[in-house]
Amino acid sequence: MTSEEAISPPNQLHDPKSEEIKKEKPKRRRVIRRRANRASANTIPDSIAKNQALLSAIASSLPADYEFEILKTVWRIETSKAQHVALQMPEGLLMYSCTVADVLRKFSVAKIISILGDVTYGACCIDDLGAKALGADLLVHYGHSCLVPLTTTAIPCLYVFVEIRVDVEHLVESFCKTCHVGTRVHVMGIVQFRSAIAASAKALNERDRPATIPQAKPLSPGEVLGCTAPAGLGQLADSNKDNAVAQTHVMLFIADGRFHLEAAMIANPTLRALRYDPYSKTLTDEKYETEKMKSIRHSAIHTAMDPSIKTFGIILGTLGRQGNPAILGHIRALLKRHNKRCFVLLLSEIFPKKLDMFCHVDAWVQIACPRLSIDWGHFFTKPVLSPYELNVALGEESYREVYPMDFYKEKSGRWSNYHEDNRHRTIKNES
Repeated sequence: MTSEEAISPPNQLHDPKSEEIKKEKPKRRRVIRRRANRASANTIPDSIAKNQALLSAIASSLPADYEFEILKTVWRIETSKAQHVALQMPEGLLMYSCTVADVLRKFSVAKIISILGDVTYGACCIDDLGAKALGADLLVHYGHSCLVPLTTTAIPCLYVFVEIRVDVEHLVESFCKTCHVGTRVHVMGIVQFRSAIAASAKALNERDRPATIPQAKPLSPGEVLGCTAPAGLGQLADSNKDNAVAQTHVMLFIADGRFHLEAAMIANPTLRALRYDPYSKTLTDEKYETEKMKSIRHSAIHTAMDPSIKTFGIILGTLGRQGNPAILGHIRALLKRHNKRCFVLLLSEIFPKKLDMFCHVDAWVQIACPRLSIDWGHFFTKPVLSPYELNVALGEESYREVYPMDFYKEKSGRWSNYHEDNRHRTIKNES
């Protein structure tokens, strides 16, 4: 019921005798309640936004092309009254960690700024548990998007993407010199270049290269992870391959390395892939041996299907939040239903020599990063399967010709983090 409905008098039949009485009654005052401006809580006050000493410290100590969102971080520290703040950065940004810590220590209310130096491969490595053990009451995670729901972290967390400015004009010009007019282009990249992704797509459309920005929700448009990428982008190209006037489809990927690009190439094996490196300002034609990878992984799955495989080791990754306990519960129940023995091993990183110590184990399944199995699985003595591959080996899922890159994608299989049974990251009792 609205405020207006609550104060309006009920409908009555007309009664002449009560006419005078009604006229004498004082009119009720209409009260309209307006909602508080929710945006005000996120609006950085002038005391921070126009603090010349703070702005000067940022300009003189941090690279101009990197957006560390210092103002927003100072405001978050102030509003949360955080006294101990932990900073977590990937290797490529760690060189700036002490500078960021100094600025935050000087211009925020925090009394302690700690730097978490353990290896950070992605947002799945967010170390809220380590930060809590350290005594921090706020964790600032740099360089990745929000994969682990903030409702499940041990302490409040702030994600800073650290957007990096790109010479979009040079990028677009390089692409136009490489691909002819009419080429359909799917623009993607890593989260640091999301503004460049949007600007490049707009400019390419203006240059008669129809551009789209695919999305694997809940990731940002165009964002790709090492284990999650938009799929099916080459289907239209395949369906038109017999048409002489069919438009060419290509992938334009903005990144300084190949790791994330490879996920997009695995998910879209028919697409030509072009990678633009914003640092070297080069556009390169990239290849991936998809069939070789699939052959290796199919062999590992086939080995795990053998009836002689009785004992499985389940590795739960403890590097940040890589390992999802809900997926662990599902896999343990799955192996039990198939009369397989299993045990759980906690590891922050997985190495062949470590697993070779468990000589009684016939096969492994790792709940950490699917790319560990894809990229490094053939270096291990025993099969090291991903959760998807285990489902295939046990006959719970059919083998897919296009290898799924959907570990953090909505509406994916039971092996993925955003499946409805796994997103809350709690173990369910399954039989």
